[in-house]
Amino acid sequence: MMKMHSHDTARAALRLFRTLLHQQLHSVGIIGAPFCRGQQRDGVQHGPDVIRAAGLVRKLEDQGCRVKDYGNLKFEEVTNDQPIGRPKTPRAVGLANKQVADAVQKIKKDGHTCVMLGGDHSLAIGSIHGHAACRPELSVVWVDAHADINTPLTTPTGNIHGQPMSYLIHELHDKIPVLPNFSWIQPCVEAKDIVYIGLRDVDPEEHYILKYLGIKTFSMTEVDRLGIAQVMEQTCDHVFSKIKKPIHLSFDIDALDPSLAPATGTPVTGGLTYREGVYITEHLCQTGLLSAIDLVEVNPKQATRDEEIKLTASVAVDLLLGCFGRVREGSHGADYKIPEP
Repeated sequence: MMKMHSHDTARAALRLFRTLLHQQLHSVGIIGAPFCRGQQRDGVQHGPDVIRAAGLVRKLEDQGCRVKDYGNLKFEEVTNDQPIGRPKTPRAVGLANKQVADAVQKIKKDGHTCVMLGGDHSLAIGSIHGHAACRPELSVVWVDAHADINTPLTTPTGNIHGQPMSYLIHELHDKIPVLPNFSWIQPCVEAKDIVYIGLRDVDPEEHYILKYLGIKTFSMTEVDRLGIAQVMEQTCDHVFSKIKKPIHLSFDIDALDPSLAPATGTPVTGGLTYREGVYITEHLCQTGLLSAIDLVEVNPKQATRDEEIKLTASVAVDLLLGCFGRVREGSHGADYKIPEP
């Protein structure tokens, strides 16, 4: 009898895992968060509808997912929302994120993997907070050109879409001043459970915070040097070093190169390729622990022509399909058989 070497055994196990994964029926709950007040560029509130219009629900269903679309949240207008120190529009951002947190918590309690369609990235405050309310031990994979970890006291712009992580990290709790409509937020993530991928536009203050907290980061320099496969292996080794926690993926579309996702508010050249972006979602799906996803910062008003909107939305849909079992090698139903003549 021919002996199977250890690497052959590992490959066979991986093939079996992938087969079972492809046969798994994913249950997806989608919530749209048409919110733009975390930054200053109009249009990002149309992101959820643009992504849906690119066929998100139908394509998820076509690949075997059960999908419940909870529709769009309705955010009330907040008047006299003056800055508190540096942070702009804190009242609107705090109120909107409470709605997002409640919606995400409901979707998780209903038994779905949650997809939050933004809107700007300030909404990750509510999305991660709501997720953590149901899954207290979380790991966060933040895919973005920007670190979004400024505190209200370090932010150079005052835009809260550049600050969301700082409100959520236990180790930064004593660095966060009191803001109106933010009293409900409690830190829910530890620095050791966060990984950044795709960084290439980081403020000096953010760079200090990342080093101070010892957060694992993969800038585009590391992506270029290691390759995306090694980046994802190291990401999973890091977040699963002691215990396998549910993963919250927060994906800003500007993590991708602007040639792929031009319809966004803060594009930065030299970003992830299509293949790298999709590989990230495929790899995280294959862990079996992907529990919630944010897909944010699609802004059709930043496009110069309709083709750019369609391209950005199409790529956003492909990223989400990768989160729920689509693999580029193809797949088939467990009960499929070749027809007999």
